[in-house]
Amino acid sequence: MSVEIALVQTSLAWEDPEANRLHFSRLLDPETGRADLIVLPEMFTTGFTMSPQNIPPGEEARSLDWMRETAARTRAAVTGSLVAREGGKYYNRLFFVEPGGAYETYDKRHTFTLAGEDQVYERGRTRKLIHFRGFTICPLICYDLRFPVWSRNTEDYDLLLYVANWPAPRIAAWDALLKARAIENMAYVAGVNRTGTDPNAHRYPGHSAVFDALGTRLAYSEQEEVLHVTLSLEHLSETRKSLRFLQDQDRFTLES
Repeated sequence: MSVEIALVQTSLAWEDPEANRLHFSRLLDPETGRADLIVLPEMFTTGFTMSPQNIPPGEEARSLDWMRETAARTRAAVTGSLVAREGGKYYNRLFFVEPGGAYETYDKRHTFTLAGEDQVYERGRTRKLIHFRGFTICPLICYDLRFPVWSRNTEDYDLLLYVANWPAPRIAAWDALLKARAIENMAYVAGVNRTGTDPNAHRYPGHSAVFDALGTRLAYSEQEEVLHVTLSLEHLSETRKSLRFLQDQDRFTLES
């Protein structure tokens, strides 16, 4: 059993959901029927904004509708995070939308204090596991990558997925941590980062990548493009059977 994933690495229009939706529609038109799962960056309709009040309330619903339409058209699940409002609070919320329209969500656990994200967005409380085409997927968001306990494979997931707006000055950490998360969790790891520059003069160099359970890099890019890679569940199972490292991991519980 295998799954084909498409990682969409591109620049983003600042706080302009409609422009970003149109841009991604153009990028994804040629992807129809090519992938099982399409992965978009963190806050793919706005960029990493700390001013969510600038985004009209209806844009979240319009973006979710767009994700549903895109999933149906491309016949692939579509995932990425958006600015979300709930109960008068803001969340950096990932949506995972299947071709039939059903969706699941994950709220970013580790809000990025260096940028003041913790002052603007509520942090998530629970981790999410998504079952899709035979794979168990754990979706996380950007800063979550720095926290190995939150990422730990205690529930036998197959794919650890990160969507990000990770800037150039700390890109060496992104490269190293993606590989480390794959090795320590004996799982595929895919990380999608944006490119371009935002109005705060932060430059984003891409470096989207996929690693297998032994840390072998399967895909990588520093330019604007859609990367494709096929992940094999059989290959993952064989690796885990021959190298039973997960059986020796420490047991622990997380506080909320």
